[in-house]
Order: sequence, then structure tokens, then C-alpha cells
Amino acid sequence: MKIFINTDSYNPESLKTKERLIALSIEKNFEIADDVNTSDIIVSIGGDGTFLKSARLSNEKPILGINTGTLGYLTEIKPDNLENTLNSLMNGKFNVENRMMIEGEIIKSNGEIIKIPESLNEIAVSKNISGVVRFDVCINDRLINSYTADGMLICTPTGSTAYNLSCGGPIVDPTAEILTLTPIAPHTILNRSVIISDEATVKIKITEVRANTTSHVLYDGISIQTYFGDIIKIKKSNKVTKIIKLENRSFIDNIRENIS
Repeated sequence: MKIFINTDSYNPESLKTKERLIALSIEKNFEIADDVNTSDIIVSIGGDGTFLKSARLSNEKPILGINTGTLGYLTEIKPDNLENTLNSLMNGKFNVENRMMIEGEIIKSNGEIIKIPESLNEIAVSKNISGVVRFDVCINDRLINSYTADGMLICTPTGSTAYNLSCGGPIVDPTAEILTLTPIAPHTILNRSVIISDEATVKIKITEVRANTTSHVLYDGISIQTYFGDIIKIKKSNKVTKIIKLENRSFIDNIRENIS
């Protein structure tokens, strides 16, 4: 089995864990791949942010998350359990859980189209530190509301415990097949999340950007600047993120342990 390792290079604990993983892998005849495309699995060492980067690299290769971050919703393995983890991989004692992803495009007023890559947590429309943004939100080409707000989140079930949770959105079973729309600090009566089918297409049109304000699309935290008149189209991706699960833990266990 070939392993590609993606590590949070700014975290000393992650780098130390990577060294231990390489040593144990060699001892157990695992091969360390230099190219993610030649690997069988990806091991992500860090926090959830590192795991999101691994998901973008994975091209649907299974990912095992080792948690050297903080909460670790996506990274269930602790660094002190590396040897048992490799033994489980050797003996096929693991499951692979598919998580839906979303993708999109920005349609400019001149017809130019900018692709928004596949995202495991969310795609957001947001602003900089000042002002607000006005935008219309349509579901399957039907207007649901016009918002004046700091932004809007379109998140997957996996992303429900990320930015969405901080904005008051619902917690969703990560294996569900739905999309959640959660406004960010809206100046409107309709300030609740809206849950829609994963078959739906969401369109957000930027209708006003105030002076000294900029608007952006953020896909799992990576920014693309947007402008007045831009239309952001978001839908379920055909790609999934495959997560290796070794422990018999449900998302309820994670919620109970990580949210208090």
C-alpha cells in the first residue's frame, strides 16, 4: 500500500508525527509516495484545515485524518495511536465513508466564467471587514429572498459543524444528502437557515457592494474576489471525499465530545 502524507508544516507536533509515521510505515512495509496520484491513500496530519487541503488533493482517494489540531471533527486518529492505525490498514479493518462535495462557478457580466473548485465544507459569499453586501438568492431559478448581510453560506452536511455552526446554522448528519443555506449577520427578517435538496442549484447575484467594501467567494476558506453583477452558481459535485474510518464513532459522539 502506498501512502501520501499531507502535513501541516507550521505545526511542530504535525512534523514530529509525520516522522514517526514514516518510520513505522517503513517498518511495516508501507511505501511512502512522493506523488499523490500514485498513492493508494492519503494521510492528513494536522487539523481540519489540513484535512480540507487533503480533500482538494485527493481526487477521491481515501483520506485518513490524524489530529494534531484542536477540535478535529474530520481527523479522528490521535498521534499516539499510529501503530494500531497502520495495523488496522494492513489487516483491512476500516470502513470508507463517502462525503458529498459542492462546486460552482462565477458568471461575470461579460460572460466570463470562473470555476469554483470542489469543496468539502462550504462555499460562501462574504465581504471584507467593512460595510455589507446586497444579493439575491435563487433556488432552481426561483427567488427565495434579497439579503443585505455580511454574506451567505452554502454548506454540505460535513460543513454543518464549521462556519455554519458559528453562524447559528443547524448541525447535520455528515452522511446526509442535503444543502444548507445560512445567512451571515443578515439585516432582514428572514435570518434563518434554509435546508434544500442536494438536487437543487443555488444562484446568488451580487446586487450592491457598498463603498470601501469588497465581496468574495470563499471555497473552504480560499478566496476569489467578486463584483457587482456577478452571479455565483453552486450545486452538488459529482466528486466525493472518501474518509477512512477506523473507530466505531458516530457523528453524535463527535458532537457530544467537541461541542459544549
